[in-house]
Amino acid sequence: MAKPKKWLSVGLGSIGLLVVAGGFGYRWWLQSLPTLDGEYKLAKLSAPASVDTDSHGIPLINANNRIDAARVLGYVTARDRLFQMDLMRRKSAGRLAEIFGEMAIKSDLLSRTYGFNVRVQQILSKQPAVHRQYLEAYAEGINSYLQQNPALPFEFKVLGYHPEPWQAEDCLLVVLGMFENLTAWAEQSERTLSIMDQTLPSEVLAFLTPDSDRFTDDLMRYTKSLRPPQSIPVPAMQTLLAGNTPSLRSLAKAPDETLAGSNAWAVSGSKTGDGRAILANDMHLGIRVPNIWYRVELQYPEVRAVGLNLPGTPFLVSGSNQHVAWGVTNLSGDFLDLVKLEINPDNSGQYRVGDHWQDFQERHETIQIKSSEPKALTIRETQWGPVAAQPLLGQPVAIHWVALDTDAVNIGIADLEGSTSLNESLAIAKRAGGPQLNVLLADERGHIAWTLTGKIPRRFGGDGAISHSWVDGKTGWQEYVRPDEIPQSVDPTEGFLVSANDRRFAADFPFVIGHQFVNGYRAYRINQRLKQAAAHSEWSLFNLQQDTQTEFYEYYQQLALKALSPDVLAQQPELIALRDYLISWNGRADIASLGLPILIEFRKQLIDSVFTPFLNASKQADKNFVYNWNYVDTPLQALLTEKPTQLLPEPAQHKTWDQFILAQLATSASTVMSRHPDVSLTDLTWGKQNIVGHSHPFSKAVPLLSSVLDMPHQSLAGCGGFCVRVTGPDFGASERLVVSPGHLSEGILHMPGGQSGHPLSGYYKDQQSFWVEGLPMPLMTGKPQHKLVLKPE
Repeated sequence: MAKPKKWLSVGLGSIGLLVVAGGFGYRWWLQSLPTLDGEYKLAKLSAPASVDTDSHGIPLINANNRIDAARVLGYVTARDRLFQMDLMRRKSAGRLAEIFGEMAIKSDLLSRTYGFNVRVQQILSKQPAVHRQYLEAYAEGINSYLQQNPALPFEFKVLGYHPEPWQAEDCLLVVLGMFENLTAWAEQSERTLSIMDQTLPSEVLAFLTPDSDRFTDDLMRYTKSLRPPQSIPVPAMQTLLAGNTPSLRSLAKAPDETLAGSNAWAVSGSKTGDGRAILANDMHLGIRVPNIWYRVELQYPEVRAVGLNLPGTPFLVSGSNQHVAWGVTNLSGDFLDLVKLEINPDNSGQYRVGDHWQDFQERHETIQIKSSEPKALTIRETQWGPVAAQPLLGQPVAIHWVALDTDAVNIGIADLEGSTSLNESLAIAKRAGGPQLNVLLADERGHIAWTLTGKIPRRFGGDGAISHSWVDGKTGWQEYVRPDEIPQSVDPTEGFLVSANDRRFAADFPFVIGHQFVNGYRAYRINQRLKQAAAHSEWSLFNLQQDTQTEFYEYYQQLALKALSPDVLAQQPELIALRDYLISWNGRADIASLGLPILIEFRKQLIDSVFTPFLNASKQADKNFVYNWNYVDTPLQALLTEKPTQLLPEPAQHKTWDQFILAQLATSASTVMSRHPDVSLTDLTWGKQNIVGHSHPFSKAVPLLSSVLDMPHQSLAGCGGFCVRVTGPDFGASERLVVSPGHLSEGILHMPGGQSGHPLSGYYKDQQSFWVEGLPMPLMTGKPQHKLVLKPE
């Protein structure tokens, strides 16, 4: 999930004094600790069920059938994560301002524009009957818990409201929230490309926006892509540089390393000692308290499944049963288009469709705001989707997005839990409609597979990279790729499959998946490691999840060291310490690694200073424009390697590229040291910068409670998007899973934080140390410490 929103921390600021003044004491918290033992009635349960809770608060649910299991899962997740679940459904429904006030309006406006709140009923009505039963049973389990436990989690008391009964469609709101988190970023990508397309020469646009890098090229065996790397268009860029007006702000920045992504790989029986297939999966998301995932083990007739549940939904996102294990990564594709609208000059309530004007449909929404008057808004709908609040280049656009198609969203992925074979699992994944993901599979017979899940648009008249009008019917979507057309790979000769959000598709692929995937380094490194060993085990794959090697930054280390030449050091001996510091880097993102903090800043500084002078026209077209491209290192390294004299940035300040690079390095070192004024350069390890920042949002309102609500501040090994071990202060591997479906007892699973959302629970932060230190925890639940028996009413 995304990082905690500003509205959450700022909105809670006004609550802090109320909390303290109201005697926010131990007894208040203690009253809301959930009960883990005893016997209770559960409405509509078909037969008695039990919940055994182990020493880490992880539940084993024994039920009579799958529907009962969903009902009990709802009860148990409400016990442990009720406030988190309520926030997620409110976020998607556009109802945060009701509890946080004015600070949440921006978030609510976006959600109401999407119209998730009005679409979920239609989505629910289109689910297969059995899936509706899962959703309804899960909701009933939550509501049974609410009725039986009047002492709510402390967050509800602080905010002064009572959660409404859970509805089946609320589960779909949670699914749509994940859809938004994983795929809505494509809107900004299309805006960026559309602005650049209008303001830059075509050859410059192509040079600045490739869809490949040297690691991806190696993985793809240099097959041509949709946006292949280009040579430097010197004359066109020279013209842009000549017309540049110095900007007061950065127009280019390094890609956000906290984009939702993941690692997953599977090794077949040919790569293990005893013929077992093994799956590894670590999903990269914003990390908060409590963690996004909920660990659970389910048992009902003929099924024993274990893995990770998204609270608010009745299924496992990643996990294993006795026959098949499955893991997912974000596909990082483009499943959203901005459709240019032509407005009737004589009637602003109409837009053009073909040769006629058509009336906008209007949707009227009212946002309730705590301590303020309600805000009324009108959202215009077109046949292509809602009209975006923000125009594009002065023209209104409609949002055409798979997540807004009520025929394209379902919870079919839930059926993986009961699948019994690799082929059945492949078919389930291809039929499912949720966020578009890579799915990796391993079965009990030693086989492995990869495929895609989620609906893939079948575009015509364009590739969706740049906004166009669809008025004439020559551009658009022609339904979705059929399940039998979805690609798959089964038991490749290499004996393994890898997905790390990298581009897996060449230019001749029959349909467009996306335009900027993630840099290929992680996938490249995982491939390297899997090839090196003759045989793998759960332990070797778990160790690979901890890999901190980052060859990606070697280019920038060598660039910096060349700038610190003997002649330069003779003239500026004060730079010798910087040279020695960079030489000391061990090529890894370990806690003790030297050099890396400045290398990371150096790259960011180069991206800004090299590209900003060429982007003035784009900024003039849109004041909010920022060049932010996942494959920015491809054009950046081309310029830094070839160093064309005509394109030297800031020629008035620097006579050569070497002088320019040296200046950026000095600026980077100064920037990093200013963040650590009490640390000498020789002591500035990566661990002093990469520190856990997993916090409960309430701690920002009441800092005195930080030690109770937040995870301990500790140094982390790993780095952002360019290590297999992805970590950051509040982003990283939200879990690490390794499992062979025929050997569940040997599986490994850990995650940050803990099972419980209650600060006084012993299960609130007891898994954090395993995650920080990279230590294994068993996949399966351990010896029961508590037992809950649920009986039919």
